[in-house]
Amino acid sequence: MIAFKLAFRNLFNAGLKTWLNVFVLSLAFISLVFFNGMIDGWDRQAEVDTKDWSIAEGQFWTPGYDSYDPFTIKESRQVLSHEVQQLIKNKQVTPVLLTEATAFPEGRMQTVLLRGMDVNQDILKLPLEKLKGKKNAVLIGSGMAKTLKLKKDDELMVRWRDKNGTFDAITFTIVYIFDCDVPSIDYGSLYMDIEALRKLTGMDNEASILISNDKNLTAIDSWVYKDNDFLLADIKEIISAKKTGGYVMTFFLLLIGLLAIFDTQVFSVFRRQKEIGTYIALGMTRQRVVSIFTIEGATNSILAALLGTVYGTPLFIFFTRHGISLSDTADMGSMGITASDVIYPYYSVGLIGSAILLIIISSTIVSYLPSKKIANINPTDAIRGKVS
Repeated sequence: MIAFKLAFRNLFNAGLKTWLNVFVLSLAFISLVFFNGMIDGWDRQAEVDTKDWSIAEGQFWTPGYDSYDPFTIKESRQVLSHEVQQLIKNKQVTPVLLTEATAFPEGRMQTVLLRGMDVNQDILKLPLEKLKGKKNAVLIGSGMAKTLKLKKDDELMVRWRDKNGTFDAITFTIVYIFDCDVPSIDYGSLYMDIEALRKLTGMDNEASILISNDKNLTAIDSWVYKDNDFLLADIKEIISAKKTGGYVMTFFLLLIGLLAIFDTQVFSVFRRQKEIGTYIALGMTRQRVVSIFTIEGATNSILAALLGTVYGTPLFIFFTRHGISLSDTADMGSMGITASDVIYPYYSVGLIGSAILLIIISSTIVSYLPSKKIANINPTDAIRGKVS
C-alpha cells in the first residue's frame, strides 16, 4: 500500500509532464477503440445487408456453378424436382435463374446478368412485387442505373441467348430503381419475373440458384450447399485487411506515448538517486523501490483510460447515434465493397476492455525496463549522487 501511495504522490508532483504523457496515451486508447469500433460496425452492417439482399441463410448452387467464373453460368441450371418445388411452396427457398445478356443503353453496349426471381418471394428485400402485372419489365439498382445512365420508365434493349444458343432481343421498361448497399446485387444485374425469363429462354421449371431462409436446411437433392461463412468470406477478408491498416496507425500513436513514459522513467531514476538511496537505507527492499517506479509508469495508462473515457464517451455516443458518413468519399459499391453511405460504429465491452488491458500492460512493461536498474544501485553512492 505504501508503494502505491508513494507512486501516486510522485506522479502527481511531476505536474504537466504527467498529463502530457497521459494525454498522448489517451489518444492511442481512443483511436484504437474508435477505429476498431468503426470496422466492427461496418462488419455487422455488411453482414446484415448481404443476408437481407443476397444470401439469406445460405444458398444452393447447381453443380459446376462458380460465382467468379461467368463461363459457368450458361450450363449452371437444372430442372426443379418435386422436393424443391415443395420447399418453394413452403417459402423455405426461392429460385433464381441466371442468364447472360447484353444491354444497349443509348447505343452503347454493356454486359449484364438477367436474374429471374419469384415476384412473390419474401426471403430477400428485393422489391420484386413491383414487377407484378407488368410485361417486359425489369428492376435495377441505383448503382446500375447510374452506370447505364438510366432512370425510371426508361426503355432498354437487351439481347440474350436461349437454351439452344439462338439470339433473341426485346425492349424492357425500367419500372423501379432500388437502393442497395450490396454491389453484387446492385451492379451488373437486371431483375425480372422468373416465369417471364423462363419463357424467353425456354428454360421451363429450371433454376441456377436456390436461396434459403432456413439455416437448418443443408441438403437438397444434387444441389451444392454454400453456407454463410463461405458466402461472406470476401467481406471478412476485406474488413480484416482494413483492420490491419488501422492497427499500424494505432501502433505509432501508442509507441509515442510509451516512448514518453520510458524517457520519463529513465530521467526519474537518474534525477531521483538520493530519493532511491534513502528508501533503501530506510529498509525498503530494492524490489519494493522498483515496484514504486513501475507503478508510477503504469498509473499513466490508468489515468489515460480515465481521461479517454471522459472525452471519448460523448464522441462514441454521437457516432453510434448519427453514424460516420461516407457519402463524400469514393463510391465503395463500384469497387465491389459492401458499405453503406453511413457506417454506425459498434463499441463492444470486449473491445473497450481489451484496449484498456493493452494500454496498461504495455505501459507497465515499458515502466519496468528502466526501473530494474535500481536493483543494482548502491544506496551509499545513491545518497551521495554518485550513481552514473
